[in-house]
Amino acid sequence: MLSSLRSSAPRALRSFSSSSPALSAATLPALAHPYSAYEPAISAQIMEIHHSKHHATYVANLNAALEAAAVATAAGDAGALISLAPALRFNGGGHINHSLFWENLCPPGSSAGPGGDLLAEINAAFGGLDECKATFAARTIAVQGSGWGWIGWNPAARALEIATCKNQDPLQATTGLVPIVGIDVWEHAYYLQYKNVRPDYVKAVFDVIDWECAAKRLEAAKA
Repeated sequence: MLSSLRSSAPRALRSFSSSSPALSAATLPALAHPYSAYEPAISAQIMEIHHSKHHATYVANLNAALEAAAVATAAGDAGALISLAPALRFNGGGHINHSLFWENLCPPGSSAGPGGDLLAEINAAFGGLDECKATFAARTIAVQGSGWGWIGWNPAARALEIATCKNQDPLQATTGLVPIVGIDVWEHAYYLQYKNVRPDYVKAVFDVIDWECAAKRLEAAKA
């Protein structure tokens, strides 16, 4: 499980302790900016609850599952390990996804937009930035129930793709795509501010996407 965590979250790995030679504990990563820094796109109240409550719960539940998995491994109990798979997938995915999400957010106006190789790959895959945003928004808004929208790098096709994942399924572990930009469309990410109008939330999130972070992720994915 930890190998999947590590392959899916380059900088988010800093939220894992390396003190244990076996299963390492997850920790809640600090945000790069104050909760209020993402307003008006995302309110400080939502950011605080989302980070300090929801993400923290995934971390706590993941650590409990990892501890149980360590006990089951030591006991050679394959049945117990299998029974832990849903908790590891859900809470591990929640930790990966949120760690990536925080990283690809920045205060409004602080990111100039994609350029260089990232823009070239966007143009090649989608025909332009506006077309990319439109397709990304449409696919993400259309997620049924809870889930995530992603721009990911397909290492086999050597191209950017748009994908969605249900619940907390992590992109790379379930599709093979390397995360470049992610948007959380669980209701807890927007309901207090946007109520049930998910399209308005997704449109607003584009104002706080850190395209420099996306460019660095693409560079690492292509290496």
